[in-house]
Amino acid sequence: MSSGAPRPPSVWVAPYVWVTVGAVALIFLAAIQSLAVTTVMPVVSEDLDGAALYAVAFSGTLATSVIGMVAVGAWSDRSGPVWPLTTSVALFVAGLIVSGLAPTMGVLVVGRLIQGLGTGGQTVALYVVVARVYPPALHGRVFAAFSAAWVVPSLVGPFLAGAVTEYLHWRWVFLGVAGLTVVAFTMVATRLWGMPLDTEHPSTARIAPRLACAVAVAAGALGLSLAGELGEWAWVAVVASVLVLVFASKPLLPRRTLRAGRGLPSVVLMRGLIAGALFGAEIYVPYLLIDGYGFSPTWAGLGLTAGALAWAVAADVQGRTGDRLGNSRIAIIGTAQLAAAMVVAALTAALHLPPAVIIVGWALAGSGMGLMYPRLTVLTLAYSTPQNQGFNSSALSISDSIGAATSIAAMGLLFTALTGTDAAFPAVFVLAAVLAALALVPGLRLGHAHEAKP
Repeated sequence: MSSGAPRPPSVWVAPYVWVTVGAVALIFLAAIQSLAVTTVMPVVSEDLDGAALYAVAFSGTLATSVIGMVAVGAWSDRSGPVWPLTTSVALFVAGLIVSGLAPTMGVLVVGRLIQGLGTGGQTVALYVVVARVYPPALHGRVFAAFSAAWVVPSLVGPFLAGAVTEYLHWRWVFLGVAGLTVVAFTMVATRLWGMPLDTEHPSTARIAPRLACAVAVAAGALGLSLAGELGEWAWVAVVASVLVLVFASKPLLPRRTLRAGRGLPSVVLMRGLIAGALFGAEIYVPYLLIDGYGFSPTWAGLGLTAGALAWAVAADVQGRTGDRLGNSRIAIIGTAQLAAAMVVAALTAALHLPPAVIIVGWALAGSGMGLMYPRLTVLTLAYSTPQNQGFNSSALSISDSIGAATSIAAMGLLFTALTGTDAAFPAVFVLAAVLAALALVPGLRLGHAHEAKP
């Protein structure tokens, strides 16, 4: 940018400030909820006698989020993101309330399924809000702010969730976030309702076929999660579920995504692989600290803090210097850090190293994700037009959810099969390291979409 060119405005001044504050608050609360549930789920599982549904409580939310993503993406392309965002937040809050009041693990899983519909839709709607409200030069800064919204949750979220569980009850982890989400949405909604966010040329693509594929993807992911309950037929269910996931997901993703086509297809594929690596392994970090090292829920939550902090710092670096680093360099550095973190975690579990090793090593995972995650979102919008912003944003989030749900289910099956041996935790982290390494293949094919300079 030349010295005489006007600098782009800040996302924290009019006319963007209230949209930024409200959207970041929603991301903040989603981060609180995600970190909190990861922290307290071992306690919830024990309290509700739901060990068999432990992985489903995570993967089920991700599975139904695909339905929310597809519906909201198509809805946003047709009529703007305001009503889709409103509906998504309502489902998110309803799911939290059902989970918080659940008398059994089965009911809690139902609440998590409802919550997934809202979580997926909310993410896509906020991406479209960014595309419609902010100029392209500010997109990197907005997504850096979204990533930075994990800073405070990473500092206090897991610890607070553990403390609430230990001294009050785990139910307040769900119910408290539900109440605060209503407040956050009110902040952003009051501003969005006065903005012209409809596109001049709305999409006319048919929604029903894509929704049917989304339901099939969710069913496949849930089938994969529940396969372990089928005894000797488990691997038949695994193969069938994987086939459903592959064929049903293809219409929901850009063409050539599963073949790592250059450009947007590789952006979307890489997002799914790194999401699978991190989120699949992440739920076992507090589990290992509680089960293997005797941590309380309060202190086990701190095992995720270093990674979340590093994520926010790296996201800020990406927002400021991403174009100078370049997409290929970001992919190489990010995947190397993510894979290294998984190797450190596997060695900690296998060799019974001090717990500080995995806690500190997890910062590598956060740093790698902080570089890659927002960069992939910026690239997705740069490859998009007003007619397909919703489709491409939903495709990115769908890849997120499919990658995470599939890896969580696969790791759950692997962990269950090895339960009672010293190989259970190391095997999960080794599988995550393999996924991180595979992400480098599409990472070197991201291309450039003339993304705006920050």
